[in-house]
Amino acid sequence: MNMNLGDIFAILTALCWSSAVILFDLSGRLFSSIQISLIKNFIGVIGFICTIFIFDINLFDFSFFEIITLLLSGIIGVAIGDLLFLKSLSIVGSGISAIIATAYAPTIIFCAFIFFNEVITKYVFIGAILISCAIIIGTAEKISDITKKQFLKAVLFGLLAQLLTAISVLMVRPIMADHSIISIALIRFGIGLLITFLFLWIKNGTNFMKLTFTLGFKNPYIVMGSILGTYLSVIFWLAGFKYTLAGRAAIYNELSFILIIIMASVFLKESMTKRKWIAVVIAIIGALIVSFN
Repeated sequence: MNMNLGDIFAILTALCWSSAVILFDLSGRLFSSIQISLIKNFIGVIGFICTIFIFDINLFDFSFFEIITLLLSGIIGVAIGDLLFLKSLSIVGSGISAIIATAYAPTIIFCAFIFFNEVITKYVFIGAILISCAIIIGTAEKISDITKKQFLKAVLFGLLAQLLTAISVLMVRPIMADHSIISIALIRFGIGLLITFLFLWIKNGTNFMKLTFTLGFKNPYIVMGSILGTYLSVIFWLAGFKYTLAGRAAIYNELSFILIIIMASVFLKESMTKRKWIAVVIAIIGALIVSFN
C-alpha cells in the first residue's frame, strides 16, 4: 500500500461530505436544496474568514491574474456547477444523481491529462472502474414518475456539473502551489455565495432570505452539516488536489457515495440490502487497488 498525504486528505473529504449529507437529511427536509447550499456556503465562508484571522494568513498575496482565475473558478464551480447539480438532483433524486456523479473521477482524470499531462496508471484505471461500478450497484433505482425528456435533462445537467467542478478545481491547482488553501477557498466560495445570495434574493425577496437564515441557524443538523460539508470538506478537498495526483484524489473523493450508503443504514435506518453490501465491498477493493499505485 502506497498512500500519501494528499490521499489521506481526499479520503477525509469523502468522510466529511458523506457525514454532512446525512446531517442535511436529518434536518427534516425543511429547506430546499438551494437554501441548504446558501446556508452551508455562508457558514463555510465565515469559517474561512475566522481561520484567516486566527492564523494571520495573507489574503491579498495574489496577482491580478490569480484573482481573476479564482473568481472564475468560483463562478464556474460553486455558482453554476452547484446550481446544475441541484437541478439534476431535484429531478431524479439522490440515487440516480449518485450514478451520474460517477462521471466525476473520469472527468478529473481526463482534464488533468489535458491540463497537466498526468498519466493514468493501470491501478488508478482499475480502481476508478470498480468504484464507479460500486456506486451504480449501490444506488441504482427505478424512476417511474418522470418523462424521458426530464431524465435526459437531468443527466445533461449532472454531467455538466461534474465537468464544471473538474475544470474549476484544476484551474486553481497551480495557484495552490504557492498560496494558502484557506484563502483560495474563501475567494472561490465567497463569489459563489454572493451569486447564490443575489439569485435567491431577487427571486424570492428579503423576507424569504431572513426566514432562511433564521431557521437555518437554529437547526443544529444544518449548522453541523455546513461545518463538515463546506468548511472542513473544502479544505480537505483542495488539500487532496494539492498534495496528490488529481486522478487519485478524485477516486478517493467518490468513496463518499459508499460512505453515505453505510451511514444511511446506521443513522437513517435505511435497509442495508445485499446489493448495497456488494457495492461497499467492491468500492473498498477499488480504493485498495488505487493505493497500491
